[in-house]
Amino acid sequence: MLKLDHLTVIAPSLAEGVAHVRHCIGLDVPFGQRHAYMGTHNHLLQLGDSVYLEIVAVDPAAAAPRRARWFGLDDHERVRADWDEGHRLRGWVARTDAIDQVMAGHPDVFGEKLALPDRDPVFDFTVPNDGSLPRDGAAPSLIDRRGRPRAMAGIADLGARLRSFTLEHPDPGALQTFYRALPVDRPPEIRPGPRLRYRAQIETPAGLKELT
Repeated sequence: MLKLDHLTVIAPSLAEGVAHVRHCIGLDVPFGQRHAYMGTHNHLLQLGDSVYLEIVAVDPAAAAPRRARWFGLDDHERVRADWDEGHRLRGWVARTDAIDQVMAGHPDVFGEKLALPDRDPVFDFTVPNDGSLPRDGAAPSLIDRRGRPRAMAGIADLGARLRSFTLEHPDPGALQTFYRALPVDRPPEIRPGPRLRYRAQIETPAGLKELT
């Protein structure tokens, strides 16, 4: 069984990502961590039930990694184009305790399993060879924390709670078939739409807000 682990706002810069989330849900998401092994950094926010929001971007102060960055972040033009078109909540990550089994059932979807960090790895993460999002973001990335729960104490809890998570797509039937075959606990609700777009309804101290 796969479970919703976190949602990802994929930003051209952290400043733009934080400003977008503030505009959508009225909360300033604090800094999270740097990923020297990927050349990225993030801001993190709890969303309840061990689910969280990640705002992720290339870290301009980091050395370039030896491999393609995750979440399609090496394709700067695509990241900027999606951002400027308002497609900012662009992906999500599913956690599993059986990553090899899930990958074997879908050999053309998730890409390569990476043990991270490079030195003394503590989790496994899937990244297609070119660093792109699985199925352009319609499928989740996978994370296996090797039996360790995600430590939530270091992630800010500002009272935000995820209420619903939807994925609009021009071929919803094919996606519904794909998700039934995974299977996923708390998958996005799939709806027809002209192009791929995620929406998250988030309860905040100021009321229900939508993140896109």
